[in-house]
Order: sequence, then C-alpha cells, then structure tokens
Amino acid sequence: MKLLLLSDRESPYLWDHYQPGRLKEYDLIISCGDLKSSYLSFLVTMARAPLLYVHGNHDVRYAQQPPEGCECIEDKIYTYRGLRILGLGGCPSYNGGRYQYTERQMKKRIRKLAFQLWRSKGVDIIVTHAPPAGYGDGSDYAHRGWECLLPLLDKYKPRYLIHGHVHPNYGEGHPPVLHYDDTTIINAYERYILDIEP
Repeated sequence: MKLLLLSDRESPYLWDHYQPGRLKEYDLIISCGDLKSSYLSFLVTMARAPLLYVHGNHDVRYAQQPPEGCECIEDKIYTYRGLRILGLGGCPSYNGGRYQYTERQMKKRIRKLAFQLWRSKGVDIIVTHAPPAGYGDGSDYAHRGWECLLPLLDKYKPRYLIHGHVHPNYGEGHPPVLHYDDTTIINAYERYILDIEP
C-alpha cells in the first residue's frame, strides 16, 4: 500500500505543476495540517484515494471552509484496509490559538481515546501536527513537541507517527525520519511517500 503524506507546504509538483495521473499510484493521502483546504480538496478530487487530515495550528479557516471530500480524523481511529489510524492534530499552546493545546489538555484528549484504543486493539499509525518532545521538534517555544505522546508510543507501539509543524528550513537539522523504539517518526513536510504493508 502506498501512502502520500503531506504537511505545511503545498507541493508545486502536485498543485501548480500538476499533471494528470500523478496521484494514481496512491492508496491513501494523509495531511498533518497547515495546508489550504482548496489544496486538499483538489488532491482528493484528482486522486482515486481517500484523504484524511488533522488540523495544524494555522488551519482556523477550516471552520468556515473545510476541505471538501476529505475526512477529518481528529480524536478518533479511522480504519482503512486494516490500518488503524489515529488523529491528534494541533500543537502545544504558544499564543492561545484555536488548534493549540496545553500539555494537560492534550493528555485529556489522549485519555478520552482509551475505549477506542481498547476496542481497536491498538493503532498502527498516529497522525499529529506537532511531533513528540525530543523527536523532531524545534528549539523555539512555538515548535516544541508533545511530552504526552511518548507514553502513548510506549503503550501502543504504533508502527508510525506522522507529523508536520517543523519545517526543514528552520535550521534544526533533524532528518525527516527518526525512530523511537518500535515506532518510525516521519516529518511529512510538503510531501513524503510511504510504502506500508496493510
């Protein structure tokens, strides 16, 4: 199964310079946030695959104009061809914006997922906007990661955690792929292609 992962920057290859057929190889598209809703609507229209998304900290316009034809997976587990995919968007609070949460608020969101996680017998992919603390996050206050994601990874051991929020041009020097025990952590900035066994 081939997944197209997206975050933070609209890819000129897939939008400005799009050519028919460029999306035909993908089975699933996942957005980790901070992308224009018109971009996501365009991609799901041109692709033959569903598009799942979580909110980034700059996605306040989604309230008035959500991405058409796309599925928001915030605070729920979405199963696709046997893959259990959990969505937890937003970032650590830095100025009180709509999709910003304190560490305490994020812990509460995770606790509320306990029954879903039990019922689905775990999760294969976690989709976030901000990364876990210490694994691809930024050194500045606005781009720090979530501490509370680490116990979630420890307990459920998902195969992947996919995030955005931290741009490569911020100069942090993080590679796009990191590892935390059994979990591969991927920064989906602009676009990343993931081949995965269902």
